[in-house]
Amino acid sequence: MRTLCATLMLTTCLGTAAQAATVYPLDRATILAGSPFDLKVEFDGAVKAADVMVTINGQPAAKVLGKDVQFVEKEAGTEASAVLIRAATLAKPGSYTLTASAGADTKSVTWDVYGTPATAKAKNVIFFLGDGLSVAHRTGARLMSKGMTEGKANGRLNMDDLDHMAFIGTSATNAVATDSANTMSAYMTGHKTAVNALGVYADRTEDSLDDPRVETIAEALRRTTRKSIGVVAMSELEDATPAAVFSHTRKRADKAKITEMIFDLKPEVLLGGGSAFFLPKSVPGSKRKDDKDYIAAFKDAGYTLATSASELEAAKGTNSGKILGLFHTGNMDTYLDRVQLKKGTVGKFPDQPGLVEMTTVALGQLAKNPDGFFLMVEGSSIDKMAHPMDWERSMVETIEFDQAIGVARDFVKTHPDTLIVVTGDHTHGVSIIGTIDDNKPGPEMRDKIGTYADAGFPNYTDENKDGYPDRVDVSRRLAIFSSNFPDYYETFQPKLDGPFVPAVQNEKKEYVANEAYKSVPGAVLRIGNLPRSDDTAVHAVDDVVLQATGPSAEGFKGYMEESDVYRVLAEALALAPVKK
Repeated sequence: MRTLCATLMLTTCLGTAAQAATVYPLDRATILAGSPFDLKVEFDGAVKAADVMVTINGQPAAKVLGKDVQFVEKEAGTEASAVLIRAATLAKPGSYTLTASAGADTKSVTWDVYGTPATAKAKNVIFFLGDGLSVAHRTGARLMSKGMTEGKANGRLNMDDLDHMAFIGTSATNAVATDSANTMSAYMTGHKTAVNALGVYADRTEDSLDDPRVETIAEALRRTTRKSIGVVAMSELEDATPAAVFSHTRKRADKAKITEMIFDLKPEVLLGGGSAFFLPKSVPGSKRKDDKDYIAAFKDAGYTLATSASELEAAKGTNSGKILGLFHTGNMDTYLDRVQLKKGTVGKFPDQPGLVEMTTVALGQLAKNPDGFFLMVEGSSIDKMAHPMDWERSMVETIEFDQAIGVARDFVKTHPDTLIVVTGDHTHGVSIIGTIDDNKPGPEMRDKIGTYADAGFPNYTDENKDGYPDRVDVSRRLAIFSSNFPDYYETFQPKLDGPFVPAVQNEKKEYVANEAYKSVPGAVLRIGNLPRSDDTAVHAVDDVVLQATGPSAEGFKGYMEESDVYRVLAEALALAPVKK
């Protein structure tokens, strides 16, 4: 690698066969004015520095960006060259066309650089992400929680009455189907990226940590404001959705490194699971491969540590305003397991707080900052239970997620300068088609499925008025199915003995139906429609629904890309103020 002069604008070489194959940021990227990003041009083959020309709006790229250009003659693992500028910025809003050439071959991309109003409309932003939240999840949660009489819901979810709405496209830069990493990354950076990537454009090198970076919303807040930052999740804090608030990696599985990135940014409130990546390798339960102790590091940085619901309750009174809550070595248990069934890993972690409690504590701490805050709250297990088609757990998780939204709506009553956004990162192929009635006659469980007029209404009850069904194994319950699945035994029953495991690996390393469910009365073997390498249902490509209320919520409307959502957030918070 060598550094070229700041006037990189080189003569062409007509005999060059290589071309500028890929430019990052990609064509049609929207970039916040003043926000750092890495510029990279990947050529198809090896070229000489003297044969390369990179311009922006006709001027040398280095001159426009005020940075020297790095030329890489051969990237690691390739026989191809690249040009790179790290931490570039474009301060002035407008349209920018980058043209990169190597000889006669040329590649051009155009970027839209935007500013924001000079004054913030929202002091606080609470961003709710229901992982995998599909329309059926909303419908199922409402039916289970509120009930229905004569075709009308007997109550409404908290998210139902948020007064602005949009449909959101979720596809990745490399596939129409997507995962939680690049989807949340698009929300949190304003740049779409590839499956499994966080806060970077996914380049061709093998190193997952050297890809071209883009700024996350947490970094933008640290750069431009004095606001506090909080993250609440039922998953590991290093998991894709919470990690997208902070991280830069091509591989969402880089969880030890993600922990380090979280510490580098030091959000004021961190509540969730995933302590295994905070603990040094010498501690039982650790998943680190080094001796770094990030629990000790956070405590040394002034954080109050909580490892149980009771400790969290005590920690909420801390004057430091900084809380690290780690309540599980992995993902936290679902509401159904924690509160009603006492299954999953509740025996090992018996005092886990729920999403409502964590959201309440987070808001109480973050609201102490007179400059405001950004809080991300994830309903993680909506998705984690939808994958194995454990529908009752997934729907009840949606109810808990909605109750956390209720906490935020109560907060807004005394803090009207708060924007609430509720959305999903992607959908699942899940639908409610009617009911399953155990009292229907017939020798097979499928005989007990009611469709159309035969469906009637489910008979869930909520005698204690806590918003949750008293039990999920009622005699007439929702008939919920996935459009995609591996081989599995459909039991038509809630999984009361623990979370569902539909498929297991055989000796050929293929996933086949889990015969543990074969003996359930009425179970039916369903031959899958997915490759045998898939052990659970997969994400759907359907648009997700976004709802919002508060300052700047009117910016959410019609069809939007996930990367467009970031722009509304940036404008609400005035992250790139432009003076008229």
